[in-house]
Amino acid sequence: MKYKVVIPAAGQGKRMNAGINKQFIQLGQLPVIIHTLSVFEHDPDCTGIILVINEKETATFEEMLWTYQIKKVQHLVRGGKERQHSVYNGLVKMDSNVELVLVHDGARPFVTIEKIHELVHVASKQGAAILAVPVKDTIKKVTNNLVDETVERSSLWAVQTPQAFRVAILVEAYEQAIRAGFIGTDEASLVEYLGMPITIVMGDYENIKLTTPEDLTYGESILQKRQK
Repeated sequence: MKYKVVIPAAGQGKRMNAGINKQFIQLGQLPVIIHTLSVFEHDPDCTGIILVINEKETATFEEMLWTYQIKKVQHLVRGGKERQHSVYNGLVKMDSNVELVLVHDGARPFVTIEKIHELVHVASKQGAAILAVPVKDTIKKVTNNLVDETVERSSLWAVQTPQAFRVAILVEAYEQAIRAGFIGTDEASLVEYLGMPITIVMGDYENIKLTTPEDLTYGESILQKRQK
């Protein structure tokens, strides 16, 4: 099924301590955001990309899109105060005939087209689906550096992106959140707040979000392994 994708890339990523938008950090021979955009650029089922950016970085993004021949970006949209606002700014730019929308982190460059297609297939049938992987580590609930309890692990999943939705469902979820003043942690949390079911699709442990300098080291290893 065909889809469009909203990619938020406006955050400055303070935990990366890079002094620049982490989307511009070189990973191998390319900026992080170009790795991410290239996945959707080469997916024939993706009919368009809406890229949400910091307005002050417009010229930099435009130059990179031209340099690396990323042609599916249809809109460069100004980001909002929170991620939720940024994604909504992108969502309202969606054509009225689009049925399925994905939302994907700009700093998550290792998603595969195969996983995207699995996700799209499920979302097209169920209405809402997200990539996630089972938590591998033991999880403790902690208060003031003291352990309160060990959380039962078998039902815990670490959520990734893309997250995929029928456009009508996601728009309704955003409008309900706006009316209620609800701020969620991701798009799925808004759909949960709406009371709609969300299906889990098994993700990939390599589909990491680049958040800290340590993630870049791991990211380089993933890149080298895939290039081999």
